[in-house]
Amino acid sequence: MLNRSSVSEFLLLAFADTRELQLLHFALFLGIYLAALLGNGLILSAVACDQRLHTPMYFFLFNLALLDLGCISTTLPKAMANLLWDTRAISYQGCAAQLSFYLLFFGAEYSLLTIMAYDRYIAICKPLHYGSLLGSRACGQMAAAAWGSGFLNAVLHTANTFSLPLCQGNAVEQFFCEIPQILRLSCSDVYLREVGALIFSISLALVCFVFIVVSYVQIFRAVLRMPSEQSRHKAFSTCLPQLTVVSLFLSTIMFAYLKPLSLSSQTLNLMMSFMYSVVPPAVNPLIYSMRNRVLKDAIGKFFEYMLFQNP
Repeated sequence: MLNRSSVSEFLLLAFADTRELQLLHFALFLGIYLAALLGNGLILSAVACDQRLHTPMYFFLFNLALLDLGCISTTLPKAMANLLWDTRAISYQGCAAQLSFYLLFFGAEYSLLTIMAYDRYIAICKPLHYGSLLGSRACGQMAAAAWGSGFLNAVLHTANTFSLPLCQGNAVEQFFCEIPQILRLSCSDVYLREVGALIFSISLALVCFVFIVVSYVQIFRAVLRMPSEQSRHKAFSTCLPQLTVVSLFLSTIMFAYLKPLSLSSQTLNLMMSFMYSVVPPAVNPLIYSMRNRVLKDAIGKFFEYMLFQNP
């Protein structure tokens, strides 16, 4: 249940103060957003339309593209609107909605990246069991579990965070609504309840992180033992994009939240939040398609169909 206290709206952190810089940032963010829509949209279309991509790996990639679209659409359009209309305001309900949707997509994506590491581990280390362990039903259940974990994460933290009375103003030191920034506005010791929930979520995230690391260690050990250079190249071509995405996703978050206080500044915090909330959804399609010939071929055929079959 949301506790409005005396706050009816929040003021988000501005990217720029002058009108010229605001419009420049708007144009930059619009380009990034359109690129993310195009890249993830092409992956969704290619996987849906090409029968060769109806495999567990591409099924999970399809879900990842959906989550990336959700993540970037939760934060960037509001930031662009504020830049365009020269405002910093977001309503109380809008802030709660933004936080809940961001937590849903963010939590589900982290769970999905863990599942994708498991998929590559089975494909490379236990290929004879791949069909039985990752059938269509099992894949559907794992994807549903990822989305479900994101939903539970969003409900838990949004309900806890917005049940707190707020009396430290309404200025959120971030360009979107985020739990630590909302907690700073709280005037109640009840915020410790949300801190407890955060510690629980972080503990689960650490378990997933360890699972991902162990999976990729086992994968690389298996790949290096392959006698054929062609087999090693094929294995690396499917694993390296996922490892790059996981590294980008985790490294920016870890630096943002674990950096020394001496490095903390408003500008750096703004830049790091942009790096982990906007950059991964925009560049993930490029990372996955760079070394994946099958995916590039499917996207090329989709373009060809759209351009020449539908004049």
